[in-house]
Amino acid sequence: MTDSPCDLLVIGAGPGGYVAAIRAAQLGFSTAVVDEHAAAGGVCLRVGCIPSKALLESSQRLVAARSELAVHGGVAGEIGLDLAAMMKRKDRVVTTLTRGVSSLLRKNKVDHIQGRAKLGAQVGESRSVLVATANGEREIRARNVIVATGSRPASLPGIELDDDRIGASTEALAYSEAPERLVVIGAGYIGLELGAVWNRLGSKVTVLEYLDRILPGADAEIAAAAEKIFRRQGLDIRLGSRVRGASVRNGKDGEHCVVEIEGADPIECDRVLVAVGRVPISDGLGLKETGVATDERGFIEVNERFATSAPGVYAIGDVIGGPQLAHKAEEEGMACVEGIAGGYVHIDYDEIPGIVYTEPEVASVGKTEEELREAGIAYRKGSFPFRAIGRARATGSLEGFVKILAGADTDEVLGVHILGSHAGDLIAEAVAAISFGASAEDLFRTSHAHPTLAEAIKEAALAVHGRPIHM
Repeated sequence: MTDSPCDLLVIGAGPGGYVAAIRAAQLGFSTAVVDEHAAAGGVCLRVGCIPSKALLESSQRLVAARSELAVHGGVAGEIGLDLAAMMKRKDRVVTTLTRGVSSLLRKNKVDHIQGRAKLGAQVGESRSVLVATANGEREIRARNVIVATGSRPASLPGIELDDDRIGASTEALAYSEAPERLVVIGAGYIGLELGAVWNRLGSKVTVLEYLDRILPGADAEIAAAAEKIFRRQGLDIRLGSRVRGASVRNGKDGEHCVVEIEGADPIECDRVLVAVGRVPISDGLGLKETGVATDERGFIEVNERFATSAPGVYAIGDVIGGPQLAHKAEEEGMACVEGIAGGYVHIDYDEIPGIVYTEPEVASVGKTEEELREAGIAYRKGSFPFRAIGRARATGSLEGFVKILAGADTDEVLGVHILGSHAGDLIAEAVAAISFGASAEDLFRTSHAHPTLAEAIKEAALAVHGRPIHM
């Protein structure tokens, strides 16, 4: 079966893919999106961002009920855990949102096809794409193709993944019971978020990180402060730990996992979460056969307009590397489609925020202190603690601080880093400031409602000039 040519075919219905498809439809393109899963939304929505945030929210509410209710005057008996109910809520959130994405595709007249796509030959002005569906192979011809297949969890040599006791984030989002002992390999955002969930639900969580710090790439001062808080919350964080292997073994008490560490005693545990990054899903797409270049790690190489080395084929999101974030993929999807339509294409990756949804949250945008020093850029720093903010006192959200880095001569905001409750929401103001080239003075001369946590941003901006009011 050969479909009549469409203007755009998107391979992958994740955040980058479905957003690109919808934007293309808005621009008048006849558009189709192919994904091997029936539920739209990609890894982020099905087994990533959304389910993890649902569990983070539920587990944090459980902690609050157990440890904070009394101070607010609440009186309750023993607070137990119904993990099945928590998981059911998580699944309901995911189902609702995947149905919402499918509805958006239908609303915008985007043809959503379930199947595995593989690039084929150039046929005139169109690219042939072969789609393996439940009903057989289907050939679709498209004038333009966007590859938005995303990424999957990476592993390490010596680790025997079994998709059960030793697994990645997908498995850790669906444990049937809280493991008594959980080892997390990797102290990036995935490892810390899911480690926090199971720590709150009663597991003894050990986090192993090869580097001498947590959150690689984050501002070092922020990461160090966050590490202290996470340790107080119960995470056993072991830095400088090179994992040599992990396997499932049978003992007198049944199956258990053993994690081998260079220069240290092995750790026995009930489950292992491998959270050492993600690799692109670029295999099986026919890239080599169609002349699409990839690097040695499998990331697709693109130019500034997201065009690959094959005519009419573009790529966006995790599969091209860079920050592996849903909102980064969305921005690239929009820009790529608008470029295909003849528009302007530009993304400033310094304006892409990063967030770790622990409690407190960690959020950042722009340059870190380390990056500014390495580049030889003179800067001034202003910091302000949340504990000096009235709203933080009222809500009990006292931990953390806001840190603003501004050019020494220009006062232009170069980076903003936040450790604190709702940091992921507060960072939006900083993103706007950097996007519009605002100065620290612009920030502190902007009225911030009282009492709000956002006042810490104003005070940090004042601190850049050595004049905070409330400290």
